[in-house]
Amino acid sequence: MAFADLHTHTLASDGTRPPADNVRLAAEAGLAAVAITDHDTVGGLREAMEAGLKYGIAVVPGVEISTVHAGHDIHVLGYWIDDTDPQFLSRLAELREVRNRRNEMIVNKLQELGLSVTMDDVLESLRTSKKAGDTVGRPHIADALVRKGYVSSMAEAFDRYLAKGAAAYVNPPRITPQQAVEWILEAGGAPVLAHPGLYGQDELIPLLAEVGLVGVEAFHSDHTPEQEAHYEVLAAAHGLLVTAGSDYHGERGGVVFHAPIGARRVDADVVDRLFERRGMRS
Repeated sequence: MAFADLHTHTLASDGTRPPADNVRLAAEAGLAAVAITDHDTVGGLREAMEAGLKYGIAVVPGVEISTVHAGHDIHVLGYWIDDTDPQFLSRLAELREVRNRRNEMIVNKLQELGLSVTMDDVLESLRTSKKAGDTVGRPHIADALVRKGYVSSMAEAFDRYLAKGAAAYVNPPRITPQQAVEWILEAGGAPVLAHPGLYGQDELIPLLAEVGLVGVEAFHSDHTPEQEAHYEVLAAAHGLLVTAGSDYHGERGGVVFHAPIGARRVDADVVDRLFERRGMRS
């Protein structure tokens, strides 16, 4: 059988490897396909697509859009989007501006807590790896906290300061998941709800199915086996595809963030089924 990992991040957002490395690692893991799904950007797709030709592996052009529902961060994955669509690119640029404001708000809260951290500290190690259209997120702030000695690990940075409910967590207004689904459809893509087990907002699934959601990421590195089984059943109940993704973000301090590429995989025919349902309302 052929398999695909449909959730990976690169240097274009908060991953630690260039897009071509993700593709190479996917090929080395024996996958037939891999999706590049950076946060609010398609900046890594061209490099990844070229690497797909080199390594003989299908690269699914994707994105992961940040939204808010009932005060919760909700992520919506988009597959087979047209990464040249001017309206979609403009919308992603707006989301990156919100992300930049959020970063500033987090840094301000950290300073209020007595931590000497600036955005220059956050960007210090990124100046040579980031290009126009790339994103900066909480993992980069966590990196700065580790470098400055305020925490000993990424996990501690999130637990103490950056995760929901932690001391420096902020959540500015963002678009709704419904809007993200609509944007992805309008860009010719197939929208999928990312890692629903992290939210506990199951009521979203039928709501999003009504506006065109085509799949649910039931199999994810942070889901328990019980959650995976639960969301597989829930997806079937609403006529949605089931997808899988490692949510690979590279390595930090020798530790793989989320899981290695291929740690969660789905039958590669799902890639074709997503393609068939792109840009279509159910």
